[in-house]
Amino acid sequence: MQDFQAMTGKTVAITGASRGIGAAAARAFAAAGANVALLARSSEELGALAAELGDAAMALSCDVSDFAAVEAAIGATAERFGGLDVLINNAGVIEPIAMLGEADPAAWGQLVDINVKGVFHGMRAALPIMTAAGGGTIITTSSGAAHNPLEGWSAYCTSKAGAAMLTACLDKEARGQGIRAMGLSPGTVATRMQREIRASGVNPVSQLDWSAHIPPEWPAQCLLWMCTPDADDYIGQEVSLRDPEIRARAGIEG
Repeated sequence: MQDFQAMTGKTVAITGASRGIGAAAARAFAAAGANVALLARSSEELGALAAELGDAAMALSCDVSDFAAVEAAIGATAERFGGLDVLINNAGVIEPIAMLGEADPAAWGQLVDINVKGVFHGMRAALPIMTAAGGGTIITTSSGAAHNPLEGWSAYCTSKAGAAMLTACLDKEARGQGIRAMGLSPGTVATRMQREIRASGVNPVSQLDWSAHIPPEWPAQCLLWMCTPDADDYIGQEVSLRDPEIRARAGIEG
């Protein structure tokens, strides 16, 4: 098991923190001694999680598709905890699941607003704070869908490809300023998104047995490891949780 004591006193902002990978990551970082800012639209769920985690957590209702809201939330985080060491760009949606010839344009565009512009908004809000302090870590939740087209997932696949390119651009521009930019491709995770995928009945992913999905605690553990110097070999890259070597280095058993 990895020693994550280096996270003690660090400040981590997590988008999409109300459930799934985001909530699991919040618990993992808080357990490692970090201050945790929880960003999501679900204020009631956020409040309950913040109460569970105690004084080291703060809940910030925030729609990542709105830059002003993201900037305000990141600013409030830095003001409360004295800085920002890590940003986890985790907020994302899968709907609309629809064939291109039938997809609703407004819904398609809203997904891009969340999954692509939301990632940019997080980066744009965090960068001035991090670079002024000498650096920081920005990790974006990626997906195999960034590299593999799937029927009915044109919006999601396109958005994840865009988010992966944002990470690559961030590394190109800001590594020299101390920014550790990475992506995490977790594979299929047992979350509400997978239930939406299963209900759609579209493409092979919807046919996977529930037992094939990993628990959200695994990507949470990997995100924690990616914030340590042991993961420096992967700066600028996309880490795949399907890789047994990555699981071993992150201390994940299974």
